[in-house]
Amino acid sequence: MQIQFEGLEERIRIRLAEIVGPQKYKIWFKNSTQFTYSEGYLKVGVPNLFIGSFIEDHFTDAIHTVAEEIFGRPVQISYAIDPVLFRKLRKSQLNSQAAFIEQSADRATRELREGIAPRTDFAPRKLKGRLDDFVIGPNNRLAHSVAMDVVERPTGDSTPVIFHSGCGLGKTHLLSGIANAIAEKKPGVRCLYVSGEEFTNQFILALRERKLDAFRHRFRELDVLLLDDMQFIANKKATQEEFLHTFNAINGNAKRVVLACDAHPKMMSDLSESLSSRLVAGMVVRIDRPDKATRCEILRRRAALSNHSVPEQVLEYIAEKIHANVRELEGCLIKLLAFATLSRSPITLDLARQALEDHLTQTGKLLTISDIEQSVATYFGLLPADLHTSRKSRTIALARNIAMHLARKHTDYSFPEIARYMGNKNHTTVLLACRRIKNSLEVDAEVTWQSAAGPQKRKLRELVEIQEEHLFHGRPVQTMPHVPASSALAAPAKTSHQSAPAAFLT
Repeated sequence: MQIQFEGLEERIRIRLAEIVGPQKYKIWFKNSTQFTYSEGYLKVGVPNLFIGSFIEDHFTDAIHTVAEEIFGRPVQISYAIDPVLFRKLRKSQLNSQAAFIEQSADRATRELREGIAPRTDFAPRKLKGRLDDFVIGPNNRLAHSVAMDVVERPTGDSTPVIFHSGCGLGKTHLLSGIANAIAEKKPGVRCLYVSGEEFTNQFILALRERKLDAFRHRFRELDVLLLDDMQFIANKKATQEEFLHTFNAINGNAKRVVLACDAHPKMMSDLSESLSSRLVAGMVVRIDRPDKATRCEILRRRAALSNHSVPEQVLEYIAEKIHANVRELEGCLIKLLAFATLSRSPITLDLARQALEDHLTQTGKLLTISDIEQSVATYFGLLPADLHTSRKSRTIALARNIAMHLARKHTDYSFPEIARYMGNKNHTTVLLACRRIKNSLEVDAEVTWQSAAGPQKRKLRELVEIQEEHLFHGRPVQTMPHVPASSALAAPAKTSHQSAPAAFLT
């Protein structure tokens, strides 16, 4: 039961500001924390893991001191992600981005008045990736061939192309490579590379400035639109609708739309049915994780670019140990080269083991509850923080139950530990959720939920299979070694909430 004290939070904040100082209080506490007292625990709500970890590491003693002064006895402190603070921080970040875009637009207008020639809408910008640098292997051969076809035939073929994969496997490299190749080989083609966030920000700015006609002219007159991180617009209904009309305009003129996203279009349940059906009717290409031979070739090329001679056995050692994604692979090589340079030592296998020991220990992670929450939340168009709330809407209840089922099935965590990780639920909540999912799978039941695209209906078995495919594709199904849920941040203090999950079956 939560205890209310008159002016409790204000008293905590005033005393905390006196102890840590006004500057640190303003940065870390003023708009980033929420204090509540319940069952002998002072709960500190934070917007994200980074801020929570920093406060826990640097200010726990100060919070203990304040709590003991106010309550007259030692008080346990717990930390938890607060969904309200999370949304406020996200909204603040988006407003800052929109303000930056607006300032950029004002600067462009000012330059035009002063006679400085602005860039034209379709002036190509030099991007980092090139198709010549793309290392081809069995995992991405089809994707590279499709990219080359887009360069050779940017117009006349209206088939959309969708590249999808996990992070760091080459989607952005392919899109930027297409943009650079078209700019070099076919300068007359109007081609634009833009991220999902940039598209959204420009659309918001156009609405605010009442310049939708200019926005639509900019995008709908293109010969090739390259949109990266398309999942960014999946749960933004107005932006998604605008993109659908943009897609139809470009596609109707027999021009190209090339997209990159983190998941198959069918995995993004918040996509409208009309947009999803158009995408899956195109060329949907998955990029898998590179095999060992491809990883070795990537390392050889990166080593050659750095003008360092790296023995083949060292390259094979790194390729053998790192197989998550290309970025991590390159990061290990960069760390090794820096270590060799600073220590003025030749690059040997022993040096590689010494330099990368720390990194390899940290990156040998298996499936975590956080991975499961992120995957399930993304599919249902939610935030992971939504799964931690006590809200019982059909969509949240269904997503929460599936996440609990997968966590129990694919990790070694107990029911109480899963409950503590997922918003400090009671362990019976997890037990009932797993039992409900199991029973529904046995009878092959259908489930319904609400998305931004409208009511959805699907077999529960298919939803679980989609999640498992997304979580385990490209790596063996392994369970996470058992680690007690003792972290204060990961496992907030117990509250009185003990309700069972809401019914979700039709």
